[in-house]
Amino acid sequence: MSKFSRFLTLCLFSAASAGAQASSSKPTLVVMITIDGFREGNLDRFGPQLRGGLGRLMNGGAWFTNAHHDHAITETAPGHATLLSGRFPRSTGIAANRAGVLDPESPLLGFSGGLGASPKRFQGTELFDWLNAKNPKSRALSVSSKDRGAILPIGRSKQQVYWYALDGEFTTSRYYADSLPDWVKKFNARRIPDSYGGKTWNPLLADSAYKEADSVSIEGGGRDFVFPHVLPTDPAAVEGILWATPFGDELEVALALDGVSALHLGEGPQTDVLALSLSATDLINHRLGPDSKEAHDQVLRTDRTIGMFLDSLFKLRDPSRVIVALSADHGFGTIPELAQNVKPAPTRVTLQPAVAATRKRMQALGLDTLAFEADQQVILIDHAAFQKAKVNPDTVLRVFRDEALKIPGVYRVDRFSDLVKGDTINDPITRRWTHQFPATASIDYIVTLTKGSLWAGPLVASHGTPYDYDSNVPVIFYGAPFKAGKYSDFVRTVDIAPTLAVAAGVTPTEKLDGVVLTKALK
Repeated sequence: MSKFSRFLTLCLFSAASAGAQASSSKPTLVVMITIDGFREGNLDRFGPQLRGGLGRLMNGGAWFTNAHHDHAITETAPGHATLLSGRFPRSTGIAANRAGVLDPESPLLGFSGGLGASPKRFQGTELFDWLNAKNPKSRALSVSSKDRGAILPIGRSKQQVYWYALDGEFTTSRYYADSLPDWVKKFNARRIPDSYGGKTWNPLLADSAYKEADSVSIEGGGRDFVFPHVLPTDPAAVEGILWATPFGDELEVALALDGVSALHLGEGPQTDVLALSLSATDLINHRLGPDSKEAHDQVLRTDRTIGMFLDSLFKLRDPSRVIVALSADHGFGTIPELAQNVKPAPTRVTLQPAVAATRKRMQALGLDTLAFEADQQVILIDHAAFQKAKVNPDTVLRVFRDEALKIPGVYRVDRFSDLVKGDTINDPITRRWTHQFPATASIDYIVTLTKGSLWAGPLVASHGTPYDYDSNVPVIFYGAPFKAGKYSDFVRTVDIAPTLAVAAGVTPTEKLDGVVLTKALK
C-alpha cells in the first residue's frame, strides 16, 4: 500500500469513526454470527422463503452481496481467523485447517476423545483486543460446535471459549481454564443432546417449496440421503452425530444465550463481544452436497434458528445497544460429479502419481525422498539436503511440475516466488495465494485445481479453492450505526473488523489488510 493509500485509509477511518460516534451511542455488545460453509447465493436463491433471522438481517441491515474471502485456501480455520482480525492468513498465521488450532499441550477439559486445542499459532490481535485495550472490563464469549470456530474469532485472549465435544457436552481447553464454570456445567448436566434421540428431520415446508431432487444417490455416499432422517435413540450415538444435523445449531444458540445471562454480557457500560459460529451447514454440505434438498432445508432452519436467537437476545439486551455482523468462513463447491456446463469436467484429484515420479528421480540422484513434501496443494523441499547432495532443486521440481500438470483436475503449478511477483490485480488466483502466505514463506510450488475439482478424500462435497464459489460469502451489518441497503461493491471479509471497530468506537492496535466499509455506516 502506498503512503497516499495509507493516508487515505486513515482519513476514511477517522471520518467514519466520528460519524458513527455522533449518530448513535456506543454499543454494549458486538455479535459476530458466522455460518460455517454458507454460500452468499443462498440468500438470493431462497430469499422469499427467509422470514426469520436471515430475512431480518437482509432487509434491515447493510448487506454486501459481493463479499469474498480474498485468500486461496478457503477453509474453516483461515476463514474464521480473518473475520474479527481484519487481516489475511499471511498475517494471522492460520493458513489451513491442518495448521489451525490443534495443540496437544492444551488438553480438553473432561473429554478424552479429542485432541487439545488453543490459538497458539494465531498471530496478532482482533476486535476484542482493541475493545479490551480501551476498557479492560470488556469481556468475550465464543461458542461453536468446532474448536477452530470457537477459538479463532477471539484470537489469543483467554476469554470464555467453548465448543462441542462428541460426548454431548461443551468443553474448552486448559489454555483457557482448569475447570468449566458452573453455568456451563449446569448446561451440560441437562443432557440436552440426549433429548434429540429418535427425533426425525423432515423438511420444514411442503415438497412444492423445494426444487431439488431427493433421490440423488451420490449424496451421502449412497447412505441416508433421502428424507426423513431419523436420529438414533442410543444416547452415545445421538451425541456423536447431533452437530452434523440442524439440531446442533439449536444447541449452540441455547448455550450462547445462557452465557449472555450468566456472564451479564452486553449490560455495559463497556462493549463486550459474543461470537457464535453455527457449524451444521458445513457438515451437512460435506455429506450431502450444497445443492441437495437437505442443504436447502438447512438454510431455512438456519433462518429460523438465527431468528429465535435474535428475538431472545433482544429480550435480554437493549437492541439499540447491540450491533450484529453476519458472515461465513467459506462458501462451497458443487459435488464434482453433479457439476454441469463446467469445462474441463471437475474431478477428484490426488498428486500421488507426480509425487511417486519425483521421489523416483530423487532416488536416482541419491537424495533422501523425505526431502520432498507434498502437503496437499503446497510443495516443499529441504533445500539444505539438496545443497548437501550438490543437486540443483530444479532438477527434481521440474519432474514434479511436468507430471502434476498431466493429472486431470490440476490447473496450475506455480512457483510461489513467481506468484509473489505476479499480477495481483487481473489474476485473482495469484492475488489470493499471495494473501495466503507471507512472501518469505519457504514454499516452492503451489498447486491450483481446475474449477469444480476437489482433493480426493472421504467428503462428498467440499471447499478450499481460490474460486468465487468457495470465496463468496454474505457480509451483513445490522444495528443502530448501520445504514440498511443492498450493496454490490467488491468487499472482503477482512473489512468486517475495521468496520465494526468504527461502529464500536475503538481503533485497531495494528496495521490491517481490511478497510472501513463507509457505505455501511450512517
